[in-house]
Amino acid sequence: MELELRHLRTIRTIADAGSLTRAATVLGLAQPALSAQLRRIERALGGVLFERGRYGVRATALGELVLERTRVVLPAVSELQREAARFARARRDTERLRIGGIHGPLLGALVAGIADTLPDATVTTCASWSERELAQQLAEGRLDFALAGTCGSAAPPGAEHLVWREIAVDPVRVMLAEGHPLAGRPEIGLDALADQEWACVPGDGCFADCFTAACARAGFTPRRMYETDTASCVHLVRVGRAVGLCRASFPPTPGIAVRPLTGTPLVWRHLLGWHPGAQRPDAAAAVLDRARSAHAALVRAVAPPSITPGQGVD
Repeated sequence: MELELRHLRTIRTIADAGSLTRAATVLGLAQPALSAQLRRIERALGGVLFERGRYGVRATALGELVLERTRVVLPAVSELQREAARFARARRDTERLRIGGIHGPLLGALVAGIADTLPDATVTTCASWSERELAQQLAEGRLDFALAGTCGSAAPPGAEHLVWREIAVDPVRVMLAEGHPLAGRPEIGLDALADQEWACVPGDGCFADCFTAACARAGFTPRRMYETDTASCVHLVRVGRAVGLCRASFPPTPGIAVRPLTGTPLVWRHLLGWHPGAQRPDAAAAVLDRARSAHAALVRAVAPPSITPGQGVD
C-alpha cells in the first residue's frame, strides 16, 4: 500500500482525538474500519504508530516521527491547494475583476470608476457584513480585491497573509432626524447623546468596541442598540427612534441631519486588500488609485460648501 495524504490526515486525527473511538467519530467511520485502516498504514510504515492504553492512545517513537512530518506536509499541501485555486481563478487575461466590500457607497463608486477606465472589463461584486469573510475570500482566491475598514490603527483581517493599503481616513459623524433638538448645532459632543438610542449595521470588526470605549470616555454606556441593515438604520433615524453614525461618503438624505462629533472621538480608515500572490503590483496600484479617486469624489459630492473634502465630511 502506498502512503497517501488521507493516511497522514488519519494519523493526525487519531493523535488529536486521543482515542480511536473519538477519531472514528470525527472521520465518520466505524471504529473497526478505522482500526483496520490504521493497521494497513502501520504495515506500510514498518512499525506501530500508537500504543493503546486504558485512557486512549499514545504515539510511539515512530508515531512521533510521522506526526512531526505531518505538521509540515499537511499545511504545505493545503497552502499549495489555495495557491492553485487563486492562480486558476485569477483570469487576469480576461480583465475580469471580482471585488468585495462592506456595505456602503464606496463599493459602487469604485465599480463605476473601473467601468470608466476599463470599459471592456467584467466586474462582479460581493457585499458582506463580515470583514473576516471578505479576507477569507481573498485568501482563497474567490475575490481579487476587497474594501474593508478599521477604527484608527487597528489591524485589518488576515493582515499576516494579505496586503492592505489605506484609501482614506474619515471622521465618524452622527446622524439625527432633522427635527431633533440637537440637529441645529454645528457639532455635537458625544456626551450630549448619552440618553439616545442607537442604530447601526452589523459587523465583526472592531467598530462596536471602539464606539463603546468612546462612550465610556464620554461618561456613559450606550442605551438600546438597533442592529440592522442600512436602509432600516436610516429609517429609524429619520423617524426619531434612534441616532446613528456614518462616514464621509454618506449621501445627503431627506429628513436627516449629519453633524460632526466634537473632538472626533471616532475615525474610520478605509482599506483596499488583495492577496500578493494573485495580483500584479501594477494592477493592484491601479485599483488602489481608482479607489482613492472614488472616495475623494464621494466626499466632494456630499461636502457642504463651507467644508473642504480634506476635512473628511460625512
